[in-house]
Amino acid sequence: MQLRTGDGTVSTDEETLARVALTWLAEPGTRSVHRLVDRLGPAATLDLLLDGGAPDETLRATVAARTAAGDARAVAAEALARGDRLGARIVVPGDDEWPDRIDQLRGLRLPGAYRRVDTETAPPLCFWVRGSWPLAEALDRSVAVVGARAATRYGTHVATELGYGLADRDWTVVSGGAFGIDAAAHRGALNAGGLTVAVLACGVDRPYPMGNAALFDRIADTGLLVSEWIPGADPLRPRFLIRNRVIAAGTLGTVLVEAAARSGATQTTHRALALTKPGMVVPGPVTSAMSVGTHELLREYPKARLVTGVAQVLEEVGRIGELAPVPRGPQRPVDQLDDDARSIVEALPRRGALGVDVLAARAGVAVRTALRKLSMLEELALVVHRSDGYALAPPAGAGRAGQGRRDHDQPPHAGGWTGEEVRR
Repeated sequence: MQLRTGDGTVSTDEETLARVALTWLAEPGTRSVHRLVDRLGPAATLDLLLDGGAPDETLRATVAARTAAGDARAVAAEALARGDRLGARIVVPGDDEWPDRIDQLRGLRLPGAYRRVDTETAPPLCFWVRGSWPLAEALDRSVAVVGARAATRYGTHVATELGYGLADRDWTVVSGGAFGIDAAAHRGALNAGGLTVAVLACGVDRPYPMGNAALFDRIADTGLLVSEWIPGADPLRPRFLIRNRVIAAGTLGTVLVEAAARSGATQTTHRALALTKPGMVVPGPVTSAMSVGTHELLREYPKARLVTGVAQVLEEVGRIGELAPVPRGPQRPVDQLDDDARSIVEALPRRGALGVDVLAARAGVAVRTALRKLSMLEELALVVHRSDGYALAPPAGAGRAGQGRRDHDQPPHAGGWTGEEVRR
C-alpha cells in the first residue's frame, strides 16, 4: 500500500490508517488525542505519539504499553485487510456517510465526572461498519432503546413492543446487542421488517455475547453492526461504557426500559441528557429490582421524561405534529350532559323510582327544569317514565323483568345502560 504521494503529501489512505492506529494506541474517546488530531491531523499525531511526544504522562504510558505489543501501523494495516475480508468498511470524518451528529460529543461534559470513561468522551476517530446501509442515513431518524441484561418478562415485552413500533413507523432502533432489553429491541425492529443498528464494544467480527450470534447475523444482513474498535478487539468491560456515548450522541433520543441500581444502561441516558437530547424512562413495578435504576433516574433528573409507549417516545423525538394522544377512559353516556341533567341522573336511585317533586329537590333543580331535562333524558334512553315516577333505564332487551330488577352486576346490552354504568 503506497501511503505517500510523489510530492511528499499524505494520501487519504495514510490518514485512514493513522486514525485506525490511534484508536488502537489509545482507547476511543481520549480527548488529548482528539485535540491533537484537530490541530495536526491524524498522521502527524501518530508520528508525535510514537516518538514519545504525548502531552500527558497517562497517554505516554498507554502508548508505550501498546507499542511494546506491536507496531501501530502494522496493526492498523492488518486490521484494514481483515476488515476487507469480513466485508466491513472503515468510515471516517469527511466521508459521505459520516454521522455529523456524533460531533456533538465535543461538548459533552458530565457533571461530577472523575472516572476515565466519564471524562474521556471525545468523538470517535473512525467507525468500522458491517451492513449495506449508509451509516449517516441509518442514524438520521433513530432512537436508542437500552436497558438491563437481566431483563424481566415485563421489560422484554416492553422493549420488543417499542422496537417493533418504532421500526414500523420507519425509525431506526439503536442498541448495544446485549442480552435482555437490547436484544428484545433489536428483535422487535427486525420482526417489523425495519432497520436496527447494534453499536458494539468489540470488533464487528466478534459476536458478543455469543448467545446473540444469530441475532448479529440478522442485523448485519438487514441493518448495521458498528464499532470503534478494530476487528478482533476484545469486549473489555470499560469499553461498554465508552461505547455508550456513541449510542447517546448518534440518536435523537434514548429510552431506558429497565435498569438495576447500578447499571451501565443508565449511563447512556445520562449522556443523552447531558447532550440535551430526550432522555426517556419506562416506569416499572416499584417492587422490581430491575426498575430501581429507572425510577432513581426519574427522581434525579427533572428533564428525564416518563414514557409508556411508542406514541409518547415519538412525541419527544419526532418532528412537529407527532404528538401522542392523551390517554382517556371509555366514553360514558353522561359525558355530554349538562350539569342539571347530570344532577338528575345522579339523584335517581339504583332501584325504584322517584316522583318529579322529590327528584327535583334531591337534584337541587327547579321542577320545571327537572321536567325539561327528564324529557331529554328519556329521548337518550337514560331514564324511563313509570307510573310511580322516573327511574334509570334498564338494559336494552331486559324486558319488563329488567325494569323491576336493575342489578348493577348485569352486563350491558346494545342500546342501553344500567344505572351504575350511567353514573361511571
